[in-house]
Amino acid sequence: MELADALRWQLSLVLLAFILDLLFGDPVYRWHPIRLIGNLLSAYERLLRSRGFDGFGGGMVLFVLLAGSSLGAMIGIHALLAQFHDGLAWLWNVYIAWSTIALGDLGKHGRRIAKAVTNGDLESARYHVGMLVGRDLHRMSASDCCRAAVESVSENLTDGVISPLFYLFCFGIPGAVLFKVISTMDSMVGYKTPRYLRFGWCGARLDDVANYIPARLTWLLMVVVCGVLRGYHAQQCFRIGWEQHHLLPGPNSGWAEAGAAGALGLQLIGPIWLGGELVTDIWIGNPAARQQAEPEDVHRMIWLANICAVVFVLLGCGVLIWLAQTA
Repeated sequence: MELADALRWQLSLVLLAFILDLLFGDPVYRWHPIRLIGNLLSAYERLLRSRGFDGFGGGMVLFVLLAGSSLGAMIGIHALLAQFHDGLAWLWNVYIAWSTIALGDLGKHGRRIAKAVTNGDLESARYHVGMLVGRDLHRMSASDCCRAAVESVSENLTDGVISPLFYLFCFGIPGAVLFKVISTMDSMVGYKTPRYLRFGWCGARLDDVANYIPARLTWLLMVVVCGVLRGYHAQQCFRIGWEQHHLLPGPNSGWAEAGAAGALGLQLIGPIWLGGELVTDIWIGNPAARQQAEPEDVHRMIWLANICAVVFVLLGCGVLIWLAQTA
């Protein structure tokens, strides 16, 4: 296949996968590829720990095993389907690409929280917050739930949407699958606890590297989109993101969350309790901004995330079209 044709196939694949995610979200079922990666990770972890590989080396071996198995299965099934018909292999790629994007599902979770708060159902709001973040839910007010929803949507805009799309555009299906392997490792073993501090180090550091560029692209996308949409604050998005991103742990999550605080005119984070302990009490955002988040703020954040994702896809498709024309 010529380069120009390959680029056009890649463009149609990413575009269709993104549209499917917007329309149907990320369906939850037993054989979801990312869930299978998580199950495989758990099996490999048990095997490695039983053999005494529970330190830094074990975490590195875990990555090699998980990445090799995931990419091998994806490529093997693609090759098998291609023997029957190229169209089946292409549909398999669309399915895998769709499975790596989580924009639609992220919006659904956020809207459930906003709806529960609007209806005065605090217990339901807390329940849905618990599906997104780890906190002492019984301490959370309606405003805390809305604030947590805004924070989760903004943070996951990077690693759940822009990052997999970035790797789909740059490296195709293998790039997106490898990113999801790294992301799954970070979410399952990348904790600073006695059990995972050493074993999860590899996954956590790889996740930092993988999200480094997409995190900053997400912030810049938010700034640009806020400059076009009414009711958002582009200058505050830029300033707060630039000045306060370092207040959050890790090199990446603070860019989108601090940018969202500025964009919406909110203060985010605030006191967070986990296991009966106050784990943080910092606020990010303009000190003069309000701290009380409302359901409308959640809807505004979801809308901002959707537009940012659409703009990113359009920009990526534009680059692929240009490359195909010049190939």
